[in-house]
Amino acid sequence: MAGLVLAADVVSKYLIVATMADHADMRLLGGLITITYTRNPGAAFSVGTGYTIVFTLIAAAVVVAILRVSRRLYSRRWAIALGALLGGALGNLLDRMFRDPGPLRGHVVDWIELPHWPVFNLADSAIVVGVALLAYMVVVKPSAQPRRVDHG
Repeated sequence: MAGLVLAADVVSKYLIVATMADHADMRLLGGLITITYTRNPGAAFSVGTGYTIVFTLIAAAVVVAILRVSRRLYSRRWAIALGALLGGALGNLLDRMFRDPGPLRGHVVDWIELPHWPVFNLADSAIVVGVALLAYMVVVKPSAQPRRVDHG
């Protein structure tokens, strides 16, 4: 799951940067979706634009934590949710590491705009879906929580 999310995010951002840098926004489906190329130095909804390095370090910590937990997962549902979260975190982390203005301070490429909603990207969408699935499994369907298997 993480690999699919990461690949989709990286390819979509590459295409947007390559084709939209000098072009006007593209309205699709009667304006329901607008393709808008923007660069976001902050977190979700452009909050905290002066804290790019902090968000980079938090994203790196999230990636490490998910990788550590994922080795002990026995639930497909949890693997899908954490995979979506991991792929999204990695997608935005790559932008923070390798895009201008420089390492740890890079601006994330956002490109999907819905009416009355801030511009976002596929990584952001995967993070939201992953968190929603985790919340559902913890709050609504606790029986879906991963169980530890003893092999002794």
